[in-house]
Amino acid sequence: MEKTYSPIGVFDSGYGGLTILKELVDALPEYDYLYLGDNARAPYGSRSFDTVYDYTLECVKHLFDKGCELVILACNTASAKALRNIQQRDLPSLDPKKRVLGVIRPTTEVIGNYTKTNHVGIFATQGTVSSGSYVIEIQKSFPDLNVYQEACPMWVPLIEANELNNEGTEYFVKKHINQLFTQSKKIDSVILGCTHYPLLRPLIEKHLPADVLLLAQGSIVAHGLKDYLFRHPEMETMLSKHSNRDFLTTDSAEQFDQQASLFFGREVNSKHLSL
Repeated sequence: MEKTYSPIGVFDSGYGGLTILKELVDALPEYDYLYLGDNARAPYGSRSFDTVYDYTLECVKHLFDKGCELVILACNTASAKALRNIQQRDLPSLDPKKRVLGVIRPTTEVIGNYTKTNHVGIFATQGTVSSGSYVIEIQKSFPDLNVYQEACPMWVPLIEANELNNEGTEYFVKKHINQLFTQSKKIDSVILGCTHYPLLRPLIEKHLPADVLLLAQGSIVAHGLKDYLFRHPEMETMLSKHSNRDFLTTDSAEQFDQQASLFFGREVNSKHLSL
């Protein structure tokens, strides 16, 4: 018997995960989704492994309490710094039937299908770059690829300030593109390794070399989830399908709603969550 409300949980430190949720809803509209943004403690990108793990686990537990059987960490920093520990150390005692998935592996499992030069680039936060998660995961699937990373610490603050098209933002976009390609002129495919970065896509594409492919995670993660649910009918049948979209934020709900529509592409009505 189907539970009345068993949404797919989608977690992010702030707003960026809404770009992932948007693609999930477009690809799999029949499911219920519960989004949790830990905006009061964002950004996670510069925080330590232990802090990101503690915060992420706390939010995952809350989503479990709200009826989620499956939670997606729609945050590269949380996927890099917390996912493995949660999967290996916490899920067996919390509930071995529940699942937590990340956004890094789906992208790294396909990147080798796009590159012709075997040189790929990653734009990401400092935390994701420092973790080495992209390099590790790509080499599991494609050991011959050369991976170059570039941390872009100013991009998230500029996006969250809605400064998408000014000279300052363009300066930082050009700067990090130049620094990435200084590492290798052979790069022909670049991953946007932060869920905020799709909002800068037009500006990034303007300054990327014309023959370089730019990959955002949203559609790849959505395709990966569709495949996962097909391969795991025992999970798929537990999920409720009423096309509900609910939103929680640990900060001001009013402020969240104003910003969230920029990332989600449609109106958002959230509730405040005290952790």
